[in-house]
Amino acid sequence: MNKTFKYIGFDADDTLWVNETYFRETENKFAKLMNAYCDTETAINALYQTEIRNLKDYGYGIKGFILSLIETAHVLSKGTVSSKVIINLIELGKEFLNKPVEIIGGVELVLKRLFEKGYKLIVATKGDLLDQERKLEKSGLAKYFHHIEIMSDKQAPNYKKLLAHLDIEAKDFLMIGNSLKSDILPIIKLGGSAVHIPFHTTWIHEEVEHNEKLENFWELNKMSELEDKLGL
Repeated sequence: MNKTFKYIGFDADDTLWVNETYFRETENKFAKLMNAYCDTETAINALYQTEIRNLKDYGYGIKGFILSLIETAHVLSKGTVSSKVIINLIELGKEFLNKPVEIIGGVELVLKRLFEKGYKLIVATKGDLLDQERKLEKSGLAKYFHHIEIMSDKQAPNYKKLLAHLDIEAKDFLMIGNSLKSDILPIIKLGGSAVHIPFHTTWIHEEVEHNEKLENFWELNKMSELEDKLGL
């Protein structure tokens, strides 16, 4: 990087802390509960299709996921799923909501150093408002951030609205995240810059094929490499 950014945005789930791993664990537990009706692959594929259909109604987040678990169980069982299984699914959701917040290695040290050097740090994440606020509080990372934005979606218009609200020009903004689809491409489209730090597990809905060479784009293996990339 050969420029100085005034503002640095961070995705939260799977960028600051572990998230997708817990979705996969819950999916597998759901599939086991559905063993009486179908095999694991069928159960997980059916759940994914339900989630995608429901995004327009529930948005992103654990609560919508829980409702999709229940709906999928009803469909797979052809309406015969027992109340006991439904209760088990609700309990799976509550267990998920109360998972500890596991900060990804190296994240807090980088945030602390950037904060101390005077960067304006911003959380730009999507999901359920209450759940994301809970995770941010439990993480202990909120003190490093100038602004926290929990978005309904992360497409170019959503970022444009955020930047306008904060009176930030796209050229002065660097976005960091694990999803090319949600964290990288929308910001590049607006004229900003982005750093992609992949997480070992990615929701299939966030996967995107993109072979075009991008300007103002960098890929790192882990957060601790960011300081060197910024020339600190």
